[in-house]
Amino acid sequence: MSREEQRIVNDQQSGEEWEHSEDIIRDRKRSKQMHQHEESGLELSQIVFIGRTFEEYMLMFDLTREELAGQNILDCPGGACSFSGQARKLGAHAVASDIVYQYGMNELGTKGFQDIEHTMKQIQAVQGMYVWDQFGTIEGLRQERLRAITDCVEDMRQHPECYVATVLPELPFNDEQFDLTLSAHFLFTYADRLNFDFHVRTLLEMLRVTKHEVRIFPTVDLTGKRYEHMDELKVFLEKKGYLLSEVRTSYEFQRNAHTMLRIRKPSL
Repeated sequence: MSREEQRIVNDQQSGEEWEHSEDIIRDRKRSKQMHQHEESGLELSQIVFIGRTFEEYMLMFDLTREELAGQNILDCPGGACSFSGQARKLGAHAVASDIVYQYGMNELGTKGFQDIEHTMKQIQAVQGMYVWDQFGTIEGLRQERLRAITDCVEDMRQHPECYVATVLPELPFNDEQFDLTLSAHFLFTYADRLNFDFHVRTLLEMLRVTKHEVRIFPTVDLTGKRYEHMDELKVFLEKKGYLLSEVRTSYEFQRNAHTMLRIRKPSL
């Protein structure tokens, strides 16, 4: 696990023969998870496992339901978001990746519900930092966060293969495996802890595994200020032939966090 990612994580889930086979599978999974834990150094207590709903993603990334069908989509980092599961129901081939998926779904679910309650208490003191048009009240926000994690954990149970543990800036996927990659509330958001080099390496890796387009939301940090190296980053990627644009969306919860960065590969 990179030092930058570690810092952000700190701030912030037929009888006997068949049973024997299941035991072997569980032992192998447990051994793999333990190995991943040792490699990353990540403890469950270090994470905040809270996610956004499918509907929030559609607004954040300016998507329509019709354009999801048949698309291979990566959500990275996926966290406790319900997007990939709901997108799959609409005909998309969606995969979520995140460092936290090295933990079991039950552990993550328990941690996530605890984190939601803790966060709702904290947010009372800083309500002015947010726009409440969509959620109305803290209780309205709480219900949406509960819906997101409930849908996410349920989809994990049904499609565990679609939740892949990864440690950025590396991704365990093939070149151009996905048509579209979405990334919310990670890059740019934590610019005070993730340096420019980490941003570049992560974006290049996302572009490697993506055939058409990468979308990043939002383009501001936790204070609501535009990423300070955005112009430098855009020049760097444009020199490599990518097409970039900052697009205002219809989603805004954190004040001034309403714009996404679109990075498109040129058509051949």
